[in-house]
Amino acid sequence: MNQMTAHRDDEIEYVTVTVGEQLFGLPIARVHDVFLPARVTPVPLARPEIAGVLNLRGRIITMLDMRSRLGLPPLKSGAERMAVGVEFRGEAYGLLVDTMGEVMRLSQSGRDPNPTHLDPSWATVTAGVHSLEARLMVVLDIDRLLEPPTHALAA
Repeated sequence: MNQMTAHRDDEIEYVTVTVGEQLFGLPIARVHDVFLPARVTPVPLARPEIAGVLNLRGRIITMLDMRSRLGLPPLKSGAERMAVGVEFRGEAYGLLVDTMGEVMRLSQSGRDPNPTHLDPSWATVTAGVHSLEARLMVVLDIDRLLEPPTHALAA
């Protein structure tokens, strides 16, 4: 039984999403909702990666466009996207992603540090990678992803 418990303690579950062609993993413990975003209202003078806000079951959620945040080109107009609801410092956020994947249980010891060739803007918001059979899953660090840029704090 102790081996079984130790095995489970070494595992973490991820909700997988794709943005562009890249597979990302979000720790499931940080995910509150998965939803189709409807009627996102733009926010004047917001940072470019802020797609706007929406009302989800009576709660206002700030929508973060993951394509913009990761420096990827926008999707063609009319393409349907999904959103993953997370919390950061008591505020609700929706991460706009291209597609939802599955829930994966992976060993924490199998997570490698960020590769040296990973885009520097991605390296600042990720917590390592998992090498899967056919592709690489980049683990997103929700706190660093949602942390406002330091130049915004200086204003």
